[in-house]
Amino acid sequence: MTHPRHGLNEIIHAPVRLSIMAALAPVEKAEFRFLRDTIEVSDSLLSKHMLTLEEAGYVRVEKAFVGKRPRTWLALTEEGRAAFKEYTSVLRRITEGTLHA
Repeated sequence: MTHPRHGLNEIIHAPVRLSIMAALAPVEKAEFRFLRDTIEVSDSLLSKHMLTLEEAGYVRVEKAFVGKRPRTWLALTEEGRAAFKEYTSVLRRITEGTLHA
């Protein structure tokens, strides 16, 4: 018998990355500054964690100009949505005492 905590995705499990995934899950995409302010982190910390999520294939980064200003939008990929759904499922099994899938 294996405790469900062994199924927690270590990429998502870091508090800032979990916050990013949770903030992006209900939306199609979010602007970098909005996400930064929502989860209350610095630009550099958000960038660092976004890179980890992007390299894992969980987040897509889109860059464009709005007028003369560069803008960055972030969105979960299909893989990212699936990974987040599984992560939250494992958390529910742990917190609700349903130790078996």
